[in-house]
Amino acid sequence: MLDSADKAVNQGIAPVTYGQGERPPRGDYASARADYTCDQRWSDHTPQEHDLYRRLYERQASQLPGLACAEFIEAVEHLGHPAQIPRFDDLSEKLYRTTKWEAVAVPGLIPEEAFFALLARRKFPVTRWLRTPEEFDYIVEPDVFHDLFGHVPLLFNPVFADYMQAYGAGGLKASRLDACELLARLYWYTVEFGLITTPQGLRAYGAGILSSAGELQYSVRSPEPSRVHFDLQRIMRTRYKIDSYQASYFVIDSLDQLFAATAPDFTPIYRAIRAQPEIEAGAVLPGERLAQ
Repeated sequence: MLDSADKAVNQGIAPVTYGQGERPPRGDYASARADYTCDQRWSDHTPQEHDLYRRLYERQASQLPGLACAEFIEAVEHLGHPAQIPRFDDLSEKLYRTTKWEAVAVPGLIPEEAFFALLARRKFPVTRWLRTPEEFDYIVEPDVFHDLFGHVPLLFNPVFADYMQAYGAGGLKASRLDACELLARLYWYTVEFGLITTPQGLRAYGAGILSSAGELQYSVRSPEPSRVHFDLQRIMRTRYKIDSYQASYFVIDSLDQLFAATAPDFTPIYRAIRAQPEIEAGAVLPGERLAQ
Protein backbone atom coordinates (compact mmCIF):
# COMPACT_ATOMS: atom_id res chain seq x y z
CA MET A 1 0.00 0.00 0.00
CA LEU A 2 1.35 3.41 -0.95
CA ASP A 3 0.94 5.90 1.87
CA SER A 4 2.37 9.27 2.89
CA ALA A 5 4.01 7.46 5.79
CA ASP A 6 6.47 5.81 3.40
CA LYS A 7 8.62 8.94 3.64
CA ALA A 8 9.61 7.83 7.15
CA VAL A 9 10.68 4.30 6.29
CA ASN A 10 14.19 3.20 7.24
CA GLN A 11 16.97 3.62 4.70
CA GLY A 12 20.33 1.88 4.26
CA ILE A 13 19.12 -1.60 5.19
CA ALA A 14 21.37 -4.66 5.36
CA PRO A 15 20.40 -8.35 5.54
CA VAL A 16 20.50 -10.08 8.92
CA THR A 17 19.53 -13.56 10.11
CA TYR A 18 17.46 -14.79 13.07
CA GLY A 19 17.89 -17.80 15.30
CA GLN A 20 15.30 -20.52 15.64
CA GLY A 21 12.25 -19.23 17.49
CA GLU A 22 13.21 -15.56 17.22
CA ARG A 23 10.50 -13.36 15.75
CA PRO A 24 11.30 -10.38 13.50
CA PRO A 25 9.62 -7.28 14.94
CA ARG A 26 7.06 -5.12 13.16
CA GLY A 27 8.79 -2.95 10.59
CA ASP A 28 12.00 -4.98 10.68
CA TYR A 29 13.66 -3.44 7.62
CA ALA A 30 17.08 -4.78 8.57
CA SER A 31 16.02 -8.25 7.40
CA ALA A 32 14.96 -7.04 3.95
CA ARG A 33 16.81 -7.47 0.68
CA ALA A 34 17.93 -4.63 -1.59
CA ASP A 35 14.47 -4.49 -3.22
CA TYR A 36 12.80 -4.39 0.24
CA THR A 37 11.39 -7.91 -0.07
CA CYS A 38 11.99 -10.40 2.73
CA ASP A 39 11.04 -13.90 3.85
CA GLN A 40 7.47 -14.33 5.07
CA ARG A 41 8.53 -16.50 8.04
CA TRP A 42 5.06 -18.04 8.14
CA SER A 43 6.08 -20.48 10.88
CA ASP A 44 6.63 -17.56 13.25
CA HIS A 45 2.92 -16.76 13.38
CA THR A 46 1.27 -17.95 16.59
CA PRO A 47 -2.05 -19.83 16.82
CA GLN A 48 -3.51 -16.63 18.27
CA GLU A 49 -2.45 -14.69 15.17
CA HIS A 50 -3.93 -17.27 12.84
CA ASP A 51 -7.18 -17.09 14.80
CA LEU A 52 -7.16 -13.30 14.65
CA TYR A 53 -6.68 -13.44 10.88
CA ARG A 54 -9.58 -15.92 10.63
CA ARG A 55 -11.88 -13.60 12.58
CA LEU A 56 -10.90 -10.61 10.45
CA TYR A 57 -11.48 -12.60 7.28
CA GLU A 58 -14.87 -13.91 8.38
CA ARG A 59 -16.08 -10.46 9.45
CA GLN A 60 -15.16 -8.85 6.13
CA ALA A 61 -16.30 -11.75 3.95
CA SER A 62 -19.74 -11.64 5.56
CA GLN A 63 -20.16 -7.99 4.49
CA LEU A 64 -19.23 -8.39 0.83
CA PRO A 65 -22.65 -9.27 -0.66
CA GLY A 66 -24.39 -6.10 -1.82
CA LEU A 67 -21.33 -3.91 -1.13
CA ALA A 68 -18.34 -5.38 -3.02
CA CYS A 69 -18.16 -5.69 -6.80
CA ALA A 70 -18.75 -9.09 -8.37
CA GLU A 71 -15.18 -9.23 -9.66
CA PHE A 72 -13.85 -9.03 -6.10
CA ILE A 73 -16.34 -11.51 -4.64
CA GLU A 74 -15.38 -14.00 -7.32
CA ALA A 75 -11.65 -13.40 -6.88
CA VAL A 76 -11.54 -13.57 -3.07
CA GLU A 77 -12.28 -17.29 -3.29
CA HIS A 78 -8.68 -17.74 -4.44
CA LEU A 79 -7.44 -16.91 -0.94
CA GLY A 80 -8.52 -20.34 0.17
CA HIS A 81 -9.41 -21.48 3.67
CA PRO A 82 -9.58 -18.53 6.09
CA ALA A 83 -8.59 -20.57 9.16
CA GLN A 84 -5.01 -19.31 8.96
CA ILE A 85 -2.78 -16.71 7.37
CA PRO A 86 -2.04 -17.91 3.82
CA ARG A 87 1.46 -18.90 2.80
CA PHE A 88 2.64 -16.39 0.21
CA ASP A 89 4.44 -19.05 -1.85
CA ASP A 90 1.30 -21.16 -2.19
CA LEU A 91 -0.81 -18.14 -3.07
CA SER A 92 1.77 -16.93 -5.59
CA GLU A 93 1.70 -20.26 -7.41
CA LYS A 94 -2.03 -19.87 -8.07
CA LEU A 95 -1.68 -16.19 -8.86
CA TYR A 96 1.18 -16.70 -11.30
CA ARG A 97 -0.73 -19.39 -13.18
CA THR A 98 -3.64 -16.98 -13.61
CA THR A 99 -2.13 -13.53 -14.29
CA LYS A 100 1.66 -13.95 -13.91
CA TRP A 101 1.64 -12.00 -10.62
CA GLU A 102 3.28 -12.97 -7.32
CA ALA A 103 2.79 -11.94 -3.69
CA VAL A 104 6.10 -11.02 -2.03
CA ALA A 105 6.71 -10.27 1.64
CA VAL A 106 7.91 -6.84 2.81
CA PRO A 107 8.54 -5.53 6.35
CA GLY A 108 5.95 -2.76 6.04
CA LEU A 109 5.59 0.46 4.05
CA ILE A 110 8.39 0.84 1.52
CA PRO A 111 9.75 3.80 -0.48
CA GLU A 112 7.88 4.87 -3.59
CA GLU A 113 10.47 3.79 -6.16
CA ALA A 114 10.82 0.32 -4.60
CA PHE A 115 7.03 -0.01 -4.54
CA PHE A 116 6.69 1.04 -8.19
CA ALA A 117 9.52 -1.27 -9.27
CA LEU A 118 7.88 -4.30 -7.68
CA LEU A 119 4.51 -3.55 -9.31
CA ALA A 120 6.17 -3.07 -12.69
CA ARG A 121 7.62 -6.60 -12.29
CA ARG A 122 4.16 -7.97 -11.36
CA LYS A 123 5.14 -8.53 -7.74
CA PHE A 124 2.73 -7.21 -5.11
CA PRO A 125 4.35 -6.27 -1.76
CA VAL A 126 2.45 -7.82 1.15
CA THR A 127 3.25 -6.75 4.71
CA ARG A 128 4.31 -9.81 6.68
CA TRP A 129 3.12 -8.82 10.17
CA LEU A 130 -0.41 -8.92 11.57
CA ARG A 131 -2.13 -6.31 13.72
CA THR A 132 -2.72 -6.92 17.42
CA PRO A 133 -6.14 -7.82 18.89
CA GLU A 134 -6.37 -4.21 20.16
CA GLU A 135 -6.16 -3.06 16.52
CA PHE A 136 -8.94 -5.36 15.34
CA ASP A 137 -11.19 -2.50 14.18
CA TYR A 138 -8.58 0.03 13.08
CA ILE A 139 -4.91 0.00 12.16
CA VAL A 140 -2.76 2.98 11.24
CA GLU A 141 -0.67 1.26 8.55
CA PRO A 142 -1.34 -1.78 6.36
CA ASP A 143 -0.79 -5.26 7.74
CA VAL A 144 -0.94 -8.72 6.19
CA PHE A 145 -4.74 -8.84 6.43
CA HIS A 146 -5.22 -5.53 4.62
CA ASP A 147 -2.79 -6.48 1.87
CA LEU A 148 -3.97 -10.06 1.36
CA PHE A 149 -7.71 -9.61 1.73
CA GLY A 150 -7.92 -6.12 0.24
CA HIS A 151 -5.36 -6.12 -2.56
CA VAL A 152 -4.45 -9.61 -3.71
CA PRO A 153 -7.86 -10.95 -4.86
CA LEU A 154 -8.27 -8.53 -7.78
CA LEU A 155 -4.80 -9.44 -9.01
CA PHE A 156 -6.50 -12.64 -10.19
CA ASN A 157 -8.57 -10.44 -12.55
CA PRO A 158 -6.61 -10.00 -15.82
CA VAL A 159 -7.72 -6.42 -16.46
CA PHE A 160 -6.99 -5.19 -12.95
CA ALA A 161 -3.71 -7.11 -12.91
CA ASP A 162 -2.58 -5.28 -16.05
CA TYR A 163 -3.68 -1.96 -14.56
CA MET A 164 -1.49 -2.52 -11.53
CA GLN A 165 1.57 -3.30 -13.64
CA ALA A 166 0.94 -0.23 -15.80
CA TYR A 167 0.60 1.84 -12.64
CA GLY A 168 3.97 0.59 -11.40
CA ALA A 169 5.67 1.41 -14.70
CA GLY A 170 4.05 4.85 -14.65
CA GLY A 171 5.25 5.37 -11.09
CA LEU A 172 8.88 4.84 -12.07
CA LYS A 173 8.47 7.54 -14.70
CA ALA A 174 6.61 9.83 -12.28
CA SER A 175 9.50 9.64 -9.83
CA ARG A 176 11.80 11.07 -12.51
CA LEU A 177 9.28 13.85 -13.20
CA ASP A 178 8.76 14.77 -9.54
CA ALA A 179 5.10 13.78 -9.91
CA CYS A 180 4.75 10.98 -7.36
CA GLU A 181 2.25 12.92 -5.27
CA LEU A 182 -0.07 13.28 -8.25
CA LEU A 183 0.20 9.60 -9.09
CA ALA A 184 -0.30 8.65 -5.44
CA ARG A 185 -3.70 10.30 -5.58
CA LEU A 186 -4.66 8.07 -8.50
CA TYR A 187 -3.67 5.00 -6.46
CA TRP A 188 -5.52 6.27 -3.40
CA TYR A 189 -8.77 7.00 -5.19
CA THR A 190 -8.77 3.82 -7.31
CA VAL A 191 -6.75 0.92 -5.86
CA GLU A 192 -7.43 1.87 -2.24
CA PHE A 193 -10.77 3.67 -2.22
CA GLY A 194 -12.39 3.11 -5.61
CA LEU A 195 -16.07 2.53 -6.32
CA ILE A 196 -17.62 1.04 -9.47
CA THR A 197 -21.08 1.28 -11.02
CA THR A 198 -22.93 -1.99 -11.62
CA PRO A 199 -26.46 -2.87 -12.75
CA GLN A 200 -27.21 -3.46 -9.05
CA GLY A 201 -25.86 -0.04 -7.97
CA LEU A 202 -22.58 1.24 -6.58
CA ARG A 203 -20.09 -1.33 -5.32
CA ALA A 204 -16.59 -1.15 -3.83
CA TYR A 205 -13.41 -2.47 -5.41
CA GLY A 206 -10.78 -0.51 -3.45
CA ALA A 207 -8.68 -2.43 -0.92
CA GLY A 208 -8.90 0.24 1.78
CA ILE A 209 -12.68 -0.03 1.65
CA LEU A 210 -12.94 -3.81 1.33
CA SER A 211 -10.65 -4.47 4.30
CA SER A 212 -12.43 -1.97 6.57
CA ALA A 213 -15.47 -3.00 8.59
CA GLY A 214 -16.87 0.51 8.80
CA GLU A 215 -15.86 2.13 5.52
CA LEU A 216 -17.34 -0.64 3.37
CA GLN A 217 -20.85 0.29 4.51
CA TYR A 218 -20.09 4.02 4.59
CA SER A 219 -18.57 4.31 1.13
CA VAL A 220 -21.45 2.60 -0.65
CA ARG A 221 -24.50 3.61 1.40
CA SER A 222 -23.86 6.77 3.43
CA PRO A 223 -25.34 10.02 2.06
CA GLU A 224 -22.42 12.03 3.48
CA PRO A 225 -19.50 11.65 1.02
CA SER A 226 -19.44 12.98 -2.52
CA ARG A 227 -19.15 10.31 -5.22
CA VAL A 228 -17.67 11.76 -8.39
CA HIS A 229 -17.51 10.08 -11.78
CA PHE A 230 -13.97 9.07 -12.73
CA ASP A 231 -11.88 11.88 -14.18
CA LEU A 232 -8.11 11.45 -14.25
CA GLN A 233 -7.14 15.10 -13.85
CA ARG A 234 -9.83 15.71 -11.24
CA ILE A 235 -8.44 12.81 -9.18
CA MET A 236 -4.85 14.00 -9.44
CA ARG A 237 -5.87 17.45 -8.22
CA THR A 238 -7.86 16.15 -5.23
CA ARG A 239 -6.41 15.84 -1.74
CA TYR A 240 -7.32 12.84 0.38
CA LYS A 241 -7.73 11.96 4.04
CA ILE A 242 -5.54 9.39 5.79
CA ASP A 243 -7.08 9.54 9.26
CA SER A 244 -10.83 9.25 8.62
CA TYR A 245 -13.36 7.90 6.14
CA GLN A 246 -13.01 9.54 2.74
CA ALA A 247 -14.96 12.69 2.00
CA SER A 248 -14.79 11.95 -1.74
CA TYR A 249 -14.93 8.73 -3.73
CA PHE A 250 -14.40 8.38 -7.46
CA VAL A 251 -16.56 5.99 -9.46
CA ILE A 252 -15.51 4.01 -12.53
CA ASP A 253 -17.86 2.41 -15.04
CA SER A 254 -15.71 -0.71 -15.46
CA LEU A 255 -12.25 -2.11 -14.79
CA ASP A 256 -11.56 -1.65 -18.50
CA GLN A 257 -12.06 2.10 -18.05
CA LEU A 258 -9.50 2.04 -15.25
CA PHE A 259 -6.93 0.25 -17.39
CA ALA A 260 -7.52 2.62 -20.31
CA ALA A 261 -6.76 5.56 -18.01
CA THR A 262 -3.14 4.38 -17.69
CA ALA A 263 -2.55 4.25 -21.44
CA PRO A 264 -1.75 7.93 -22.15
CA ASP A 265 1.61 9.54 -21.51
CA PHE A 266 1.05 11.39 -18.24
CA THR A 267 3.80 13.97 -18.86
CA PRO A 268 1.50 16.63 -20.40
CA ILE A 269 -1.20 15.73 -17.86
CA TYR A 270 1.17 16.44 -14.95
CA ARG A 271 2.04 19.75 -16.59
CA ALA A 272 -1.63 20.70 -16.97
CA ILE A 273 -2.46 19.77 -13.38
CA ARG A 274 0.37 21.83 -11.92
CA ALA A 275 -1.15 24.88 -13.60
CA GLN A 276 -4.44 24.36 -11.72
CA PRO A 277 -5.34 24.68 -8.02
CA GLU A 278 -5.67 21.65 -5.81
CA ILE A 279 -9.14 20.49 -4.76
CA GLU A 280 -10.00 19.75 -1.16
CA ALA A 281 -11.38 16.33 -0.27
CA GLY A 282 -15.18 16.37 -0.34
CA ALA A 283 -15.47 19.41 -2.59
CA VAL A 284 -18.03 19.35 -5.40
CA LEU A 285 -17.17 21.53 -8.39
CA PRO A 286 -19.79 23.68 -10.17
CA GLY A 287 -21.69 21.61 -12.72
CA GLU A 288 -20.10 18.37 -11.57
CA ARG A 289 -22.22 15.24 -12.09
CA LEU A 290 -22.21 12.94 -9.09
CA ALA A 291 -22.78 9.21 -9.08
CA GLN A 292 -25.93 7.97 -7.38
